[in-house]
Amino acid sequence: MRYNGWTNYETWRVALECFPSNDFWEEPSADFCKELIEEHIEQQSTGLARDYAMSFLSDVNWHEIADSLKQDDEAA
Repeated sequence: MRYNGWTNYETWRVALECFPSNDFWEEPSADFCKELIEEHIEQQSTGLARDYAMSFLSDVNWHEIADSLKQDDEAA
C-alpha cells in the first residue's frame, strides 16, 4: 500500500525527515543513503530504541529515496 506517493510509510518518513534536500558531494546511491542513516542510528541510540529504529529502517525502499534525490538534483 503506497503512502503519500511513496512505497510505504517508512520510506516516506525517512525521505521527509532524513533527506529534506540533496546536499551531497556526489550522486547518492541506495547503499549510501542506507549506510548514512544506519550509522547515525547506531551512534545516537542504544538498546530498545536502536532496535526499534533499525526495525523501522528495514522496511524503507532505499532505491526509491536515492532515485528521488537524483531527480531533485537533475531538476535543480
